[in-house]
Amino acid sequence: MFKFITHKSFLVNLLVIILLVGMLIFLFFSLLGVLTNHNETQKVPSVTGRTYDEAKKILEAAGFETGIQDSVYADTARPLQVMRQSPDVDASVKAGRTVYLTINRAVPPQVEMPDLRGFSIKSATLYLQSLGLKVGDTSYVYDIARNAVKEQSYNGKPITPGTKINMGSSISLVIGNGVSDIELDVPNLVGMTVNDARSLLSSYNIVMGAIIPLDAVSDTANAFVVNQKPIEFNTEADGTTTKNKIRPGQIMDIWISKQKLVTAPPEQAQ
Repeated sequence: MFKFITHKSFLVNLLVIILLVGMLIFLFFSLLGVLTNHNETQKVPSVTGRTYDEAKKILEAAGFETGIQDSVYADTARPLQVMRQSPDVDASVKAGRTVYLTINRAVPPQVEMPDLRGFSIKSATLYLQSLGLKVGDTSYVYDIARNAVKEQSYNGKPITPGTKINMGSSISLVIGNGVSDIELDVPNLVGMTVNDARSLLSSYNIVMGAIIPLDAVSDTANAFVVNQKPIEFNTEADGTTTKNKIRPGQIMDIWISKQKLVTAPPEQAQ
């Protein structure tokens, strides 16, 4: 029944088939390296610092594809500048591989301005840096809170916490410089509006402290000062008066009313 297997013509045909299959396998693996560019590598050119369009042209001319991996923002770099590349420069990779780029944003992202008042200058600086903001001009005023932020401004104007500003912006700070050694006569604020009193104290670098209403004040800025602490004079037991002293950086509290005072302030505020 199986005599045909031992027949000479069958064996010849089988041998031919085996040889053909072997040749096909050999050709397949020989051509596989050509088809997949096996062992053909190129060095990745440097495109860091170039614009995206420039980088794309350089990479395509070298036989690479281009892809955007991520975007960051640095105010010191040009819009759409390549910040990083992967693979790195001079890496040997197959031709046709995609080189992924991290580029600088064309439009800076916005962040919310924090409230830095009361922060130490060191903490305020670190906080701003964490948000991508910078410390701009710093100035100092006499204040009992040494090295604490008293005011914050942007482009020369006070900035309210929560205001949206561009990342990379510079924030100017006013810092407390402690209490001065200079002694000044305590100014008399009674009869002034709160606005006028604030301006006068500011000119002496004296800090306005508590503002205490004595009646239903609806407009604090234009309410009248009816008492203050410290008061202007001290009255001694013999009836003589002495001028009280205050130093720049110290605090004055005031009592206010919607009615202007026409009599002397009460003694309990002394």
